[in-house]
Formats: sequence, C-alpha cells, structure tokens
Amino acid sequence: MSRALPKYNKRRVTFIGGAAAVALSGTVIAGFALAGEGSKSNGTSARTLASPGTITCPDVRSKLPAVPASAKAEVDRNLTLLNTQIQEANKRLVDTVGQGGPNFVQNAILGPLKDKRVATVNRIATAIGRTAAKPQGLDSLAACALNGAGTNAGGGAAGKPQAGGNTGNAGNAGNAGNAGNTGNTGNAGNAGNGGGAAAGTITCPDVRSKLPAVPASAKAEVDRNLTLLNTQIQEANKRLVDTVGQGGPNFVQNAILGPLKDKRVATVNRIATAIGRTAAKPQGLDSLAACTLNK
Repeated sequence: MSRALPKYNKRRVTFIGGAAAVALSGTVIAGFALAGEGSKSNGTSARTLASPGTITCPDVRSKLPAVPASAKAEVDRNLTLLNTQIQEANKRLVDTVGQGGPNFVQNAILGPLKDKRVATVNRIATAIGRTAAKPQGLDSLAACALNGAGTNAGGGAAGKPQAGGNTGNAGNAGNAGNAGNTGNTGNAGNAGNGGGAAAGTITCPDVRSKLPAVPASAKAEVDRNLTLLNTQIQEANKRLVDTVGQGGPNFVQNAILGPLKDKRVATVNRIATAIGRTAAKPQGLDSLAACTLNK
C-alpha cells in the first residue's frame, strides 16, 4: 500500500493538472474567439467576428509642418484626440451592426467622425498659426472611409483605403461643456420646412449677440461664418424632415444634432480666431455649439 498510494496520488495529480490545462486552454481559446482577429497594435483596425469592416482615416501628423515648441503640447493633445475618435468610431461600428438603413454608417458614424476631425485639425492649425505660418488645407484630411464592410455594408464610402490611418480613436473631448440650448434668435432657417410639425425643429443658441466688437479686418470672415451657422441649421432642419421615421431612438441625436454641434464648434472657433488676430480672442464660444430638437 505504501507504494501504490504515491502512484495513485501521482495519477490523480496528473489528472488534475490535465484538467487545469484543459480549462486554461479553453479560456485562451474562448478569449481568442471573442477577440476575433483583435485590434492591431496601431489601433486602426478594430476587427470582430461580426466583421462590420473598419474605419481608416488619412494621417494628419505626417502632413504637418515643423511644430513650434510653444504649440507642441496642444498639437500632440489634438493628434491623440484624432486617434481616440477613430477608436470610438470603430467601436460604434461594431456596436451598431444591423441598425438603421443603407446610409446609417455614413450618416451616423462617418459623417459625425468627419465633423469631429474638422474641428480637431482646425485646432491644430490654429495652435501652430499662433507663432508660425498657419498650415492650410488640413481639413482635406478629415474624411474617413469604411473598409472591408461585412454586416454593416451599405454604409457608404467603402473599399477605399486612406493613406496613413491614425492609430486608435475615441471621443471628441474638447466639445464637452457645450451647453446653453436656448432658442436661436437670429439664426435663420428654423421654420418653413415642410413636414416640420411632425419632425420638430432644431434651435441653437445665437452666436452673433455673444460676440464682442468685431475688428474691421475680421468683419468679412466673421460675417461669412455667421451665415454658415445659419446654413447649418437650415440643412439640419431639412435633414430632420427628410429622415422622419429612420433609425432608432437615438437617430436624431447621433445623425443630426451631434454632427451639427461638431460643425458649429469648428465654425465658432474660426470666428474666435478671426477676431483674435487683431483683438482679444473671445473665449467660450464653443459653449454655444449644442442645439436642441423642439417638437
């Protein structure tokens, strides 16, 4: 018995160890299966087993001129934000598989992503332009594409890889705190849209009345951007009517109000920059960017 017992125990230990190994292997396999192909180290391809495709965007960093030391921290922060925005968009692509109509991805993901990127690259250009020549045309790098679309096919702009993809991409920090959804007196285009009674109307805070004295040298640019704010509201109200009944409960917020806010952030930042060239730059105008849907 004294010899048999160790043998028995050894076999038992071997069995238990084997079971543990199987359990561990199962965990690894399950983890691998859940991860699918996994996100690549550069963050641009958040793939899953559902294969909704991935979003890729032009690389901004490589298109920048020499960045002044005084602007480096702000530029780096916004470059990181561009990466974060792509990560968020890819996550949303996975989370919304099968939702909406044929244009859902374009309207609810790629469109808002482009608007966020426009605002972000404009901040980069402004930061550099404070102490060096302001880079032009960075907003041409804002549009992204959906590649390898699977379940989410039909979301527009598929199959055209963009040079350089920015690694990763979550959320547009910097648009936070856009409050003040009081009516938009002075912003044209909130009425007269056919079917508006059923769709409601979008109203936004008035920007013109919150501006300081505008220098003569900035007046043309400021007026042009104030007109653009009005146009943006008109377009959003038209889209509200044209898309009645589309998408889920968050469609209006995701596909209309969110993109409108991002466009307004970029526009009011241009207004502030124009004034700031020859006078004190107004602060906090982006708090007027968020709009509301009124039924």
